[in-house]
Amino acid sequence: MRIEDRIRIFQVYSGSTKVNKIDKKQDTKSTDKVEISSEARDFQAILNAIKSTPDIREEKVNEIKSKIESGTYNVSSKDVVEKLIREYKQAKNNQ
Repeated sequence: MRIEDRIRIFQVYSGSTKVNKIDKKQDTKSTDKVEISSEARDFQAILNAIKSTPDIREEKVNEIKSKIESGTYNVSSKDVVEKLIREYKQAKNNQ
């Protein structure tokens, strides 16, 4: 196989390898910005309110304790059974 006009082929390849350097401008004045949505603010306010609420309502506990001590605290068996069934169904659904 014979290739004619080798000089022209070399010129094509050698001319295409030139790379022009481009100076990059560095912008150091840009800053990051964070925006919080109104839903996120509402969620944070609710979360803070929940955190500040005590887990145990002392006044309710003291009221029940005093009723138990005085013998006036009565719970109907129907309420107990309904609560047990509800708890059982929830536990079964969570499995």
